[in-house]
Amino acid sequence: MRVTVDEDRCEGHALCVESAPDVFDIGDDDLAIWDEHPPAGTEKSVRAAIAACPRQAISISTSP
Repeated sequence: MRVTVDEDRCEGHALCVESAPDVFDIGDDDLAIWDEHPPAGTEKSVRAAIAACPRQAISISTSP
């Protein structure tokens, strides 16, 4: 799984951090930072973060 955040859409609401703290964090610029290739077992929480993002800035793919 590959996680991508559209940095132009991210507004730093941090709902992704609440949903998947092992994958997302907020950087010094108040925007999301993330693990592009998170560990196994985090897909459910990443999908919750995608659903929670008010700007629809997060996506996942199965390509490397």
